[in-house]
Amino acid sequence: MITVGIDEVGRGCWAGPLVAGAVLLREPLEGIKDSKLLSRSQREKLAEQIEAAAEVGLGWVSAAEVDALGLTEAVRIAMERALDQIESAYDEVIIDGNYNFLAGEPRARAVVKADASVPVVSAASIVAKVARDRYMAELGSAYAVYEFAKHVGYGTALHLKLLKEHGVSDQHRKSYKPIRELTA
Repeated sequence: MITVGIDEVGRGCWAGPLVAGAVLLREPLEGIKDSKLLSRSQREKLAEQIEAAAEVGLGWVSAAEVDALGLTEAVRIAMERALDQIESAYDEVIIDGNYNFLAGEPRARAVVKADASVPVVSAASIVAKVARDRYMAELGSAYAVYEFAKHVGYGTALHLKLLKEHGVSDQHRKSYKPIRELTA
């Protein structure tokens, strides 16, 4: 059975894109587990190995798209964009979580905690996290006052402090309550 694993990262972030990863592993890889259980250096090393040994798709949804579409639709679109990049034949798609964002795809199903129990979904979580973190670090150069490389857009005390000092940027999700409250 050939499986594509899908996971997303950045759902709860106050800034930056939401990113879904889709991975079809061509061979088993050692050390793959949920990206949240790995150090940054472990994730980066594994992401390189996954990209060399797998077919990988990344689906990006900007902060503005998240605001316009709503979170559920944004996650669906990110996953659809990622899956569209997988060109090889596959039998099933496993999505991490309890909701099948790709219900229109008959081969797709959601599996709770798949990022910790299904290696191909773990691989998807790793490549999505590494890609998004790298993007946020690059964004940090253009938006230096927000120090995106440190918090990668998540709602940390540092991020809130910087938002209060510098206001909201075009990279922030204005539909999210903490950001809305700062613009009210």
